[in-house]
Amino acid sequence: MRRIVLALAGVAALTVGTARAADEAVALPNEHWSFEGIFGTYDRAELQRGLQIYQEVCSVCHAVQHLYYRDLTALGFSEEEVKAIASQAKVTDGPNDAGEMFERPGRPSDPFVRPFPNEKAARAANNGAHPPDLSLIVKAREGGPQYVFGILTGYKDPPPDMKMGNGMRYNTVFPGHQIAMPPPLADDSVQYSDGTKATLSQEARDVVAFLDWASEPTMETRKRTGFKVILFLLVTAGVLYTVKRKIWASIH
Repeated sequence: MRRIVLALAGVAALTVGTARAADEAVALPNEHWSFEGIFGTYDRAELQRGLQIYQEVCSVCHAVQHLYYRDLTALGFSEEEVKAIASQAKVTDGPNDAGEMFERPGRPSDPFVRPFPNEKAARAANNGAHPPDLSLIVKAREGGPQYVFGILTGYKDPPPDMKMGNGMRYNTVFPGHQIAMPPPLADDSVQYSDGTKATLSQEARDVVAFLDWASEPTMETRKRTGFKVILFLLVTAGVLYTVKRKIWASIH
């Protein structure tokens, strides 16, 4: 009898927990992305604007440690443009002949410079919070680009009955709705070099596209290769079927 009571209590608790989870579930945005689907590709202009957003806004706190400056040729930049972008970064190198570390301009062969030398320095500068690396953020979060776009555009005033933690902001998409990161984007956060109007939504779309590319720079190559493989298999299957029918045509 006691086991039955405990089992019923467990079911009731699970039901309540599921109901609460359903109540707390949020609807992600439903944005259309050029890179979606088996034939999806990246919009180079969008990626370049996203890089500008990352450099001018996100890179203050977040690293993209798996990217190298030379990778930016895939965004449509020439080698000279990549060299110019890399040279704007200050890279710690050394030791020199005197045994000392020194700073030099970045090179295309360098990885993207991190904003902090280590996690403790990052936490000290961000009130104890550790800004995550953004190299794989789109792949690491359920919902992918829709989730990241929702976070960037989901800052609102909290409900009157919600008690906010010290230094926390209300976000409609973030789990628990309390996030330590201040709103990173706003209308006219940057001035786009191509003249695109820098609305909050546009900035969020551009940086999400860039981060999706950063998480899988070879996506387009993978899709092209997959399409060629499937086409090859279909042609091969057709040839084999034709050969089989010809060989066995005289046998009843």
